[in-house]
Amino acid sequence: MASSEDEDRRRAEKARQVGLFRYALIQDLLDPVLTTRERGRLARESAEKEHTDPFGRQVKVSRGTIDRWTRDYRGGGFAALVPEPRKAVPRTPPEVLELAAALKRENPGRTAAQIQRILRTTQGWSPTERTLQRHFVNAGLTGTGGGETSVFGRFEATRANELWTGDALHGPKIGGRKTYLFAFIDDHSRAIVGHRFGFAEDTVRLAAALRPALSARGVPESIYVDNGSAFVDTWLLRACASLAIRLTHSRPGRPQGRGKIERFFRTVRDQFLVELDEERVGQIEHLTELNRLFTAWVETVYHRAVHSETGQPPIERWLSSIPKPLPLPSTADLREAFLWSQFRTVTKTATVSLHGNSYEVDQSLAGMRIELVFDPFDLTDIEVRASGKALGKAVPHHVGRHAHPKASPETPAEPAAPTGIDYLKILDEAHTANTAKGINYSSLMDDSRGRQ
Repeated sequence: MASSEDEDRRRAEKARQVGLFRYALIQDLLDPVLTTRERGRLARESAEKEHTDPFGRQVKVSRGTIDRWTRDYRGGGFAALVPEPRKAVPRTPPEVLELAAALKRENPGRTAAQIQRILRTTQGWSPTERTLQRHFVNAGLTGTGGGETSVFGRFEATRANELWTGDALHGPKIGGRKTYLFAFIDDHSRAIVGHRFGFAEDTVRLAAALRPALSARGVPESIYVDNGSAFVDTWLLRACASLAIRLTHSRPGRPQGRGKIERFFRTVRDQFLVELDEERVGQIEHLTELNRLFTAWVETVYHRAVHSETGQPPIERWLSSIPKPLPLPSTADLREAFLWSQFRTVTKTATVSLHGNSYEVDQSLAGMRIELVFDPFDLTDIEVRASGKALGKAVPHHVGRHAHPKASPETPAEPAAPTGIDYLKILDEAHTANTAKGINYSSLMDDSRGRQ
């Protein structure tokens, strides 16, 4: 079993996954242009279907429950959809879990079963293998999967910013490191509304492409993405929920509606990447330069060329279809959308922990379940909320990690600190000691065969 804090974290994350599932189910009903009759029809259709819940089960949700979730969201926002998690019973000492995590960081190839054997050998005791696996997931030391929702089946959006499609493309190596291009294309105009090369195919690099797009091109009605790990991360659904964007994922193995972004990537390969031969790539020293070159190609070549399907240059078609003036999200709304959050239960001493850091909160919150809202790159500035209401700041007490584990920098991380435990050497020394006592393992095996 895991420690109290670890169990609280796990249960709170499950509760958040349930909230995200509920939002995904009702997001279509929140469209303000729907009539009461249209909203009722959508709710009935949703109630008749089976849905995959956060735990992989096929479930049906009644019409009354769907209506209640809709009212809850309108009254209290996303926080009102998150259920109250049950409390956990503390069992495993936190120092044991810290040592297990250190062993995993030291050698990521170690399985939970292997680390369990090491802990039993060196400490005399170990948590269960399942407890270690859960701890590694919560600590960001292993990959997690994600769910799926329905396909957006339209062939072409009727206007700009009705639908954006996002995807990632493998790029060239810069300084010996692989790059990845995140891009979003407007379905109606084929304009590229956001893009960025990064050194990782993760949520942080995805956000670096999407956030400037929203700031400069406005907020789309829908975003359509695949089921890659960066696109199913809960931060993206939180961001879309905050800005009232409908988020849709393609079904695994059924990528209908993704042809436009795939054709754009083919154009990128044929017109941009083809120019980055080994000599030219060797002249690019920084990722900033690669992004600058790509922006120049998009704005001066791709956006200005007549598109074979629309008969117009992408940027001209986009500009002719957007409302004037173009409504843009405020700086405050955009910042809120790209904050991350996690739920914690406040201890009796009015403290909470977040990824190894400890914080002090108001004494009146002791025993309460609260939401910690933060910039993933700055874990020293934490806002406390409960039921959607701001309750001040969490004061840092002990901060050993300044950024979220998923907020990896573009520069390589320092090697993990060694634990000093040489498991094979310990086994060798034990074997040598037993041999010195006169224990002959070969003869023991021979004797056991003779008795069979």
